[in-house]
Amino acid sequence: MTEQEQKQLGAALWAIADQLRGAMNADDFRDYMLSFLFLRYLSDNYESAAKKELGSDYPEQESDSKSSPLNIWYKNNPDDVALFEKQMRNKVHYVIKPDHLWSTIYELARTQDNELLHTLENGFKYIENESFESTFQGLFSEINLSSDKLGKNYTDRNAKLCTIITKIAEGIARFSTSSDILGDAYEYLIGQFAAGSGKKAGEFYTPQQISTILSEIVTLDSQEPATGKKKKLEKVLDFACGSGSLLLNVRKQLGAHGIGKIFGQEKNITTYNLARMNMLLHGVKDSEFEIYHGDRSEERRVGKECTIQC
Repeated sequence: MTEQEQKQLGAALWAIADQLRGAMNADDFRDYMLSFLFLRYLSDNYESAAKKELGSDYPEQESDSKSSPLNIWYKNNPDDVALFEKQMRNKVHYVIKPDHLWSTIYELARTQDNELLHTLENGFKYIENESFESTFQGLFSEINLSSDKLGKNYTDRNAKLCTIITKIAEGIARFSTSSDILGDAYEYLIGQFAAGSGKKAGEFYTPQQISTILSEIVTLDSQEPATGKKKKLEKVLDFACGSGSLLLNVRKQLGAHGIGKIFGQEKNITTYNLARMNMLLHGVKDSEFEIYHGDRSEERRVGKECTIQC
């Protein structure tokens, strides 16, 4: 996908957000939309890995079936599910049940199924508490699917979610959606929501121009800057990391294997959750980063060898 197409995807998603949020506060709608984009990424990555793992046993998608191939496999192979999920935890570090995959969620939304809201609640709860071996408790703590902001009653809220998810799915469908592209779209939306937040934007987002300059400085050899970038950093710490864009920019400078471990901390709970999602969306495995919810005292726990402050 070209840079122009990346911008078009981001603009298309922003237009959807602008159209659908209605009277809802932009910050509130941001949390819903970014969470759905995150679920789409996790699901695509998981289904792709499952297809490789199962090989010829992976079922073909039936044109008249509402069930995903993985859902069909689970139903046909109940005795093999535990071993399969163990293998998936080894390979992609997480598990998503077929009922919680984006393809299933989208089908419920497209058909205006009354169980969409309940399915989403169960899916988010499973991802928080059981999907990952490491702790991701509270990842969706700011997503209140029972909020009156979505509707006055269950039926209204379910209908609103059906519309939001359907529009997002249709907006994305026109573009290639590799993991990198979805990560870039996520960053674009964070930037757009930040721009609309005025002075509050500094709480969770460092503008890309500033972030790029800072990350280029950090990756230079401080002993001999003329030699250019370092090849490797043992660890990188941002003790006020916001949504993690600066940490990700440093990683981009050095490549996927250029940092031993990424550390960050963020006091704001909503932004802390955005940072964790942002890491995963950019292909950083849960074993490769640790984001803490806390204040600057946390800095002492992770070391000061390479500290970035935005």
